[in-house]
Amino acid sequence: MNLFDLTLFLIILLVIFQFWRMRAITEKANQHLQQYCEKHGLQLISVARHKTRIGSYLGKLDWQSCFIFEFSGNGENSYQGTLTMAGQHILQVETPAYRAD
Repeated sequence: MNLFDLTLFLIILLVIFQFWRMRAITEKANQHLQQYCEKHGLQLISVARHKTRIGSYLGKLDWQSCFIFEFSGNGENSYQGTLTMAGQHILQVETPAYRAD
């Protein structure tokens, strides 16, 4: 095993680790939004990652993710909200004014 093989192996491990980390962040977002909607009497329709970038949170480099989710308050209308995360930490959930029955 030479230096090139070792470097390639480490890069592959890093890519696998980051993929695994992104999956964990997405699962945490889905779980939080399910609980959020249940708590507020909303129906969660869909969740999608809007953007992801590397950033600093509390002095630690981690993924900064923004998710867009669709929800309904009355079963007829749908609205879009945003969830902002730093790593697996929830920073903010924003929802527009919505009609609830």
